[in-house]
Amino acid sequence: MFPDLSWSHMLLVLIVALVVVGPKDLPKLMRKMGQWTAKARGMADQFRRSFDEMARQSELDELRKELDELRNTRPLAEIDHQMSQMLSGPAVSMEPAVATETMPASEGALPVPEAVAEAIDHSEPHPGPSEPAQVLPQGDLHPPAP
Repeated sequence: MFPDLSWSHMLLVLIVALVVVGPKDLPKLMRKMGQWTAKARGMADQFRRSFDEMARQSELDELRKELDELRNTRPLAEIDHQMSQMLSGPAVSMEPAVATETMPASEGALPVPEAVAEAIDHSEPHPGPSEPAQVLPQGDLHPPAP
């Protein structure tokens, strides 16, 4: 509590207080000193808490200011604009585009490479609009074997 006072100094202060105040009033004096010390500690604690609260409040104000700046600048606004344009644009077909100007009139379709033609399996028909697709059970990733 008192870094400069050693035990011998504190003993000397107690002896002087005992002689000056007297043995009868010494407990009352000590009680009053304890109450004053408790009040001083309470006030110091309250000051520290209010100082911490002010520091926290200033940090929150800075964060609010940064958040408002981010809301106002909207750094991803250009990406959002591009995405909304792409989504609201015309539907894209999955079929390859065929340019009629570049295709000769004698050819009806584009040539298919041999490796691609061999990889296409024409043995089993795919379910069409008249034939519903088979629903797989949950967790089963492969269709049943024929």
